[in-house]
Amino acid sequence: MSTKKRILFIATEMSPYLELTEFAEVINKLAIKSNDTGLEVRCIMPRFGVINERRHRLHEVVRLSGINVTVDGDDYPLQIKVASLPNARLQVYFLENEDFFKRKQIFHDESEKWFDDNALRTIFFCKGALETVKKFGWPPDIIHCSGWMTSLIPAFIKTAYKKEPVFGNSKVIFTIGQNTFTEDLGADFVKKAMINANIKDKDLEKFSGNDNTAMFRGGATYADAITFGSDVIEKKLVDEFSKVKGKKTVSFKGWDSDLTEYLELYNDLAGK
Repeated sequence: MSTKKRILFIATEMSPYLELTEFAEVINKLAIKSNDTGLEVRCIMPRFGVINERRHRLHEVVRLSGINVTVDGDDYPLQIKVASLPNARLQVYFLENEDFFKRKQIFHDESEKWFDDNALRTIFFCKGALETVKKFGWPPDIIHCSGWMTSLIPAFIKTAYKKEPVFGNSKVIFTIGQNTFTEDLGADFVKKAMINANIKDKDLEKFSGNDNTAMFRGGATYADAITFGSDVIEKKLVDEFSKVKGKKTVSFKGWDSDLTEYLELYNDLAGK
């Protein structure tokens, strides 16, 4: 049996598949560096329609597909595809659904109009990612979430999934990045995100602004540790989360960092 510590990256973006901000390249480097230093690494991200299946050699993982994810009372099928990260021996799993991710745009249409279903897409991805980990039967020691679309995951793990053995020893890191949208996810976002009886309205009150800042605030509130992933972060988030009692924090070290600060955090939280 492997004694390696396990780290799961759940990200909205990751080079070379999708690059929305500079942090996509950081996630790529972190995954490779973690793997090279002896951690057992897996990655999960959405399979947006702009990600070329043939170019990146994605193929379906039949044994993992077939999950139905319920969001706001409706069931949506989840298909899972996998690719090997170039120049690394580690796998990236892509969550696919025709209703939410097949379109050839990310969060806005061709006219730069915000998609009305971005709230449902976010909830589907976060819940789908955790259901995929359950299907893996692979308990991660560290879960590093990056991108506003992952922000419900720390909250879900501490509430809706708190009784799931696969997450029983998981420590969650959340990266606060730069704000990338000015719209909101709708007044009923919190209600839609209450995915089972273990999660209550008050548990998600930090998300109630329903905007980019609220998403980062909610993710950071429930995480065991916080990192800052950009040199352009809303000041009130930096002030609020730079020094939180009981939470480890890692400040932004610049785009040319060798990322040692992340590896130290992973090993600290994993108990090495």
